[in-house]
Amino acid sequence: MTYSPVTNDDVQELRAFLSEADLTIAGLDSTAVRVWVERDHDGEIVGSTGYETSTDGADVLIRSVAVSSTRRAAGAGTRLARFALEEAASLGATRAWLFSRRSGPFWQKLGFGPADRGELAAVLSGTQQVRRFAETGQLEREVAWMRDLTALRSAPGGPAR
Repeated sequence: MTYSPVTNDDVQELRAFLSEADLTIAGLDSTAVRVWVERDHDGEIVGSTGYETSTDGADVLIRSVAVSSTRRAAGAGTRLARFALEEAASLGATRAWLFSRRSGPFWQKLGFGPADRGELAAVLSGTQQVRRFAETGQLEREVAWMRDLTALRSAPGGPAR
């Protein structure tokens, strides 16, 4: 699979794609947010993945992992999520965090476990998504998850693709 970094020209289309998936669209045009998309043969977005990095780069907030309804149950979501985790680890991140109220079992299969929402908010306080959730009161309704990325960083030859 080929994933392309999102450019300013892609942001509106990505917002529409993520809105259909009921995912957060705030801050997608921020330089602190790294997002990639997968496109079909017609050029339509069929998948997305990304993260925001903490100030020190040690932690990332996984976000924008979505798959078109026509591609679900084919492993696309797992590939997209792993891509973001491997990218973050290759740049030095040691922990990945995320919010998910609906997809806990999916994330657990990728090595995530329940985490303290307050700790996530403290570690990633500068991210667009945490700031937005805190401002709107949504933070108190979220479920936090965390995964160590050390094994991905220490793999011989770096992250596998």
